[in-house]
Amino acid sequence: MKIKTLLTAFAVAMAIQLPAQAAEETYDFDIKGQHAFIQFKVKHLGYSWLIGRFNTFDGSFTVNDGHPESNTVTVEIDVASLDSNHAERDKHLRSADFFDVASFPKATFVSTGYEDKGFGKGIMTGNFTLRGVTKRVSINMKQIGKGLDPWGGFRRGFEGATTLSLSDYNMKKALMLGPSADRVELFLSIEGVRRK
Repeated sequence: MKIKTLLTAFAVAMAIQLPAQAAEETYDFDIKGQHAFIQFKVKHLGYSWLIGRFNTFDGSFTVNDGHPESNTVTVEIDVASLDSNHAERDKHLRSADFFDVASFPKATFVSTGYEDKGFGKGIMTGNFTLRGVTKRVSINMKQIGKGLDPWGGFRRGFEGATTLSLSDYNMKKALMLGPSADRVELFLSIEGVRRK
């Protein structure tokens, strides 16, 4: 009888552990379908907003609903794909005065932790590298939705926002446009497709 009880307890323990182990899911950004965006805005002379985006980037994220503290995300941005809807301005922004894409073509974010706030919200912290400088940043995240798509896949969508100081990344010439131009607001809208 003791052996039967032990076997039953072992089976119950395994049944509890298996879903937790299988709960982690990996998603790739839906780049092909253009359902992922990285946008930015910065004040021009303190009078108006300059709004732009990065057209080329890639990444992935993992989600564990049972243990959200283990959620992760990695992003790689082609900085030369910067697009503010003005060719001459974009050329200047890509120059050594600002992003210096010839020397630093990529920007990356690699998460190091996640704080779950409940109701699909949380704070993702990690290392953001831009222009050869790495700083710790926090991104306020919110899950927009999840579920099956019409093609037999499973998707999740998130949005995130953070604020960066350009002078932290050796772009002090931004201050020529006024002190408020040092602060850039980043907005991410990411839809991912679960790996099979």
